[in-house]
Amino acid sequence: MSFSPQSKVWVYQSNRPFTDNEVTSIQQKLNDFTAQWKAHGHQLNAKAEVLHHFFIVFTVDEASAGVTGCSIDSSVRIIKEIEQEYKVDLFDRFNMAYKVDGKVIVTNKEDFETLVSIKKVGPETVVFNNLVQTLDEFQNKWEVPFEQSWHSKVFAHLL
Repeated sequence: MSFSPQSKVWVYQSNRPFTDNEVTSIQQKLNDFTAQWKAHGHQLNAKAEVLHHFFIVFTVDEASAGVTGCSIDSSVRIIKEIEQEYKVDLFDRFNMAYKVDGKVIVTNKEDFETLVSIKKVGPETVVFNNLVQTLDEFQNKWEVPFEQSWHSKVFAHLL
């Protein structure tokens, strides 16, 4: 399945890593969901993936059928089911994700702020921009150095 660079993307970040077994079962649940995901009766060209044991990423190519409020609601419902089943928080936008030696770490905003102020997170630290909206942005601006991210503007007073 190929997706255009303008495909819509939604990123949900967990507050804790999923285990390998959880990734397998969540991925199956997501595959089952996207296989029947429709908008006004039209099958959506969609996929969903668990990445880095922390992120659930939905991609929809609207060339054949566009997403609707109802279809977005149904994707949010599946995310809420995953939250409840696995006892995770996938909607807290104040959790920050970054990489250290290739390993993803998620922390709350206050701890992240401390890490920036004590220079444990610096200009070259890779951070995750979960605000990306298209596949092109996801591929090019999701994992970026701190200095090129929105994080650097929010936490600029600490630099």
